[in-house]
Amino acid sequence: MFLPVDEKQFKFWVLRRNGLPNINIAKQFRISRQAVSRALLSMDKRIEETLLEMASANRIEVDKLDSKKGILFGRSIPFKVNAIIFVSAKHGMQVWYEHEGECGSCERYRECIELLWDFAEEMNLKLQSTEDPTKLADELFRKLKELVEQT
Repeated sequence: MFLPVDEKQFKFWVLRRNGLPNINIAKQFRISRQAVSRALLSMDKRIEETLLEMASANRIEVDKLDSKKGILFGRSIPFKVNAIIFVSAKHGMQVWYEHEGECGSCERYRECIELLWDFAEEMNLKLQSTEDPTKLADELFRKLKELVEQT
């Protein structure tokens, strides 16, 4: 199952994740608050189903799932490490495994740094500046876990 990032429902979901109340979303799109609520319930279900499908496909045992934030925490059965699956408005569905990487020599270094900074920005989280994606990921996912546990 894919996420319809170009559909209004997904846009509503992103706005709500950013803290915009349903009534403001309704005003912005000139529709009823009830229509926004129905759309968000539907999108929450789609997000949850997609996160669970990704977890199953990647053999990740689920610890915690928050469909309103688009985050799933779990543990990879084959790799025996913690894993996170998250929905990024810019990068789509992402799976990240806890690991100690050789980031300086990796050809995807810039891609990882960009993904982490972009997602931190989407989630309105401030991170310490570092050039090590592994440390950046550890900080980001620790803060995300705290955020999810608050709800």
